[in-house]
Amino acid sequence: MNKVILLDKRPEGVPVLNDFKFIEEEMPVAGEGQVLLKTRFVSVDPYLRGRMKDVKSYVPPFELGKPMQSGVVSEVISSKNKHFKEGDFVVGYVDWKEYQTSSGKGLTKIDADAADLSAYLGIIGMTGLTAYLGLKNIGKPKAGETIVVSGAAGAVGNVVGQIGKILGCHVVGLAGTDEKISTLKSKFGYDEGINYKSTDNLEAAVKAACPDGVDIYFDNVGGAVSDAVLANIKYKSRIIVCGAISLYNDTEPALAPRVEWRLVVNSATMSGFIVGDYADQFPEGMKQLTEWYKEGRLNNSETIVEGFDQIPEAFIGLFQGKNEGKMVVKI
Repeated sequence: MNKVILLDKRPEGVPVLNDFKFIEEEMPVAGEGQVLLKTRFVSVDPYLRGRMKDVKSYVPPFELGKPMQSGVVSEVISSKNKHFKEGDFVVGYVDWKEYQTSSGKGLTKIDADAADLSAYLGIIGMTGLTAYLGLKNIGKPKAGETIVVSGAAGAVGNVVGQIGKILGCHVVGLAGTDEKISTLKSKFGYDEGINYKSTDNLEAAVKAACPDGVDIYFDNVGGAVSDAVLANIKYKSRIIVCGAISLYNDTEPALAPRVEWRLVVNSATMSGFIVGDYADQFPEGMKQLTEWYKEGRLNNSETIVEGFDQIPEAFIGLFQGKNEGKMVVKI
């Protein structure tokens, strides 16, 4: 039998295991023009929390009683599709199932010899592209500028910092433990790190780390952390809003300082984005990320959890800070 994970209930606040349901179905068989896929690695990401709500967004919400979906690396077990053969590895956005069939649409072949399979979900996949394309297109970094990154030890954040250093910037990261701060500096090359949970005055701490002000803020967190960074932006700064994990589980709108006047007096730009906005730049982005990765200029960071049954646990762990870098489930 084939295991499947469904969305059973819409979460109230932080997701819990009872929001998911495990079922078994008959093993699928590839039909004409199809491939049979075996799941090898599953990506769990904060943005999935938004799709669990029944609200309008840039993608439709997950349906109750239907499988959850995310980025998945799969192995082609059998093929009746001329574009794929048995033994191929592919990455695509598919269901949380141990096995499934596909027409091949949306699947991209990947080279298992060029990098670890899980890297195609992370540093040289959508995670890396999110960091690279957001920083490049909105941040427009120049050597010598100061970049601040929230959620800096997370999947996107650690890559942003590394790219910033490659481009000659001064990079400051915010994370929630002293261990993560140490890793930011030792593994990812950050110049400064701030533990936002143990800092009494976060606004002052950002100012001390960025005495000339913040040129670029890459925001993965939102909330009070961002309030402190925005208080330190400078003239012509660029604020990149990639995510707001601190707010995803809120059941009521949060009250916060108004940012409009800071944007006006600093002639600053604040822009949200999703990586799909730059789909036409994916080939160039993957080429550049792969080059840096092969040259050893990008360090991969993953938290790997093993077992299909652990996918919901791994996802919930994102909101508890249990990941360093990309959270991936190995099947």
